[in-house]
Amino acid sequence: MLRRLNSDPFVTIPAATLPGGLHVPAFRVGQYVCTKGKDGKAIIKAEGKPWVNINYNEACMACLDSGASLITETQALALAYQVTLQPENWIGGQVGKGKLYQGLRQWNVTCAQPGTYEPKEPDERRWFALPDGQRIFDVAGNVYSWIFDDVQGDAQGLVAKPFVKDSPSLVIPYPNEERGQGWTPRTGANWSGDALIRGGCWGSGSRAGAFYLYSDWPGDRYDYVGFRCTKCI
Repeated sequence: MLRRLNSDPFVTIPAATLPGGLHVPAFRVGQYVCTKGKDGKAIIKAEGKPWVNINYNEACMACLDSGASLITETQALALAYQVTLQPENWIGGQVGKGKLYQGLRQWNVTCAQPGTYEPKEPDERRWFALPDGQRIFDVAGNVYSWIFDDVQGDAQGLVAKPFVKDSPSLVIPYPNEERGQGWTPRTGANWSGDALIRGGCWGSGSRAGAFYLYSDWPGDRYDYVGFRCTKCI
């Protein structure tokens, strides 16, 4: 099982109904992206640097070996929607006004940072508040997370068809790339064969955000892509 450091490394995301009507059950998710333990297994702790240079399939297996699962696309969407509903996650403290915090994204660092790193720029704040008051880190910025696509994906979680107009992946609260949400693809984009990644990295600039959605080749390893584990409730 995933080992704890002082306290439970998972936070709870309550059940949510996405704007298109899709219901996502409550689940638990790592408060931080995973780091690699001395035994080579995934652990969750603030002090560890994100486990990067791991491909999609390896990330799936690392979660399974730790008694968890790689976060899915619908879970990532439910998390992002919960983020948008909390006033504390908006610069200025009012939902829908101004923009959301977008995390570590302005090239002030050149590699993924541990959870203990404090950005110098106030608007690069790394954490988001959740409905129960807990915090989750690096949902936007610092390092992308591999995503198991349970919307457009096949049995392995890889993209298997183009994005349709009413895809839950594209139905976001505000216009694309506005108010700090992050960039998303257009209807009809075809990333078949790729694996989804979300959030952005330390150099994503204005595109970073809780809804930022992109893809990479699942068999390759990147220094800007890590992963996050989840558990059912």
